[in-house]
Amino acid sequence: MSSQRPTLADVAAAAKVSVSTASLAFSGAGPIAATTRQRVHDAAAELGYAGPNPLGRQLRRGRSGIVGVVVGDALSRAFRDPVTTQVLDGLVGHLGTLDLGVLLIPSASGPTTTTIDPLLESAAMDVAVVMWGGAGDSPVLAGLARRGIPTVLIEGRLAPGVSVVGIDDRGGIEQVTRHLLDLGHTRIASVTLPFDHERRDGLMTSQRLADPAWEITRRRLAGIHDAGVTPVAVYETPASLVEHGATAGRVLLSGPDRPTAVVCQSDLLASGVVLAARELGLRVPQDVSIAGFDGIDLPWLAPDVLTTVVQPLTEKGATVGHLVEDILAGAEPEHRELPVTLRVGTTTGPAPS
Repeated sequence: MSSQRPTLADVAAAAKVSVSTASLAFSGAGPIAATTRQRVHDAAAELGYAGPNPLGRQLRRGRSGIVGVVVGDALSRAFRDPVTTQVLDGLVGHLGTLDLGVLLIPSASGPTTTTIDPLLESAAMDVAVVMWGGAGDSPVLAGLARRGIPTVLIEGRLAPGVSVVGIDDRGGIEQVTRHLLDLGHTRIASVTLPFDHERRDGLMTSQRLADPAWEITRRRLAGIHDAGVTPVAVYETPASLVEHGATAGRVLLSGPDRPTAVVCQSDLLASGVVLAARELGLRVPQDVSIAGFDGIDLPWLAPDVLTTVVQPLTEKGATVGHLVEDILAGAEPEHRELPVTLRVGTTTGPAPS
């Protein structure tokens, strides 16, 4: 018997069965007597054999057992956003029940981004999940298509051969904008997520406003227009972080002709605008109303509670996991859209007279 780490053949010899029978004993499948299975497991325990190599088993099945998840931003930024972590929690929770592992892949970002992370070109994965859709001509989607890797896209444009999980964010933004109109607001500004890979920080020109490349930003801006509102100002931020919202808030709320309401494309951006309003001595909502999107928990913003559009973050991640499961079972790509709801907090009120 080998003096090296014990193998399945060693276990089979000790249990006095064939290697194929020993393999069946570990797989839990096939016609094998309970007494034989127990004898194999007893022999394995005596030899200190932990079980068949999972990589070898996956390769025999023609699968890696890995789902590649393209996070959509630098990981250092992505993991500061509760939206990303809650969606990942729902996704990983479901994939775990399928014995699937996750490979996290950051998305390249920069003004001239045309390349993709080398892992997307070479890493073994059965399915790819691309978070936060981006543009329809994304090099990430193109790279995955070249490799023939089935893909689930979160909040992206519908594309042939790609499954998409989305939310009614355009309708949600329209709903919260109408809420502000009902309160008498006519001067409404917007703080947006990035328009494209350039991730600019500043007020938008009419030329740049004409065609946001990234799908989420485009839809949420469209929701304001659906309510019949043309924003008096639009401020683009480079990422969904509190500090970027605060920077936007200082710019929008410092002038003499400031807006009376600000619709933000995320709760973290909205909370930053609230902090900027406090810093400038403005009362929320008496002087300015502020609304967000996501429905995340922000206890540190007390006593304020954001008015926001709530999306089912963990459920969205789990829905992505179910689509991955369906793809591995041979299902065709499909689109699933989840509803959102308006939650009125303390940060919106009647327009100042």
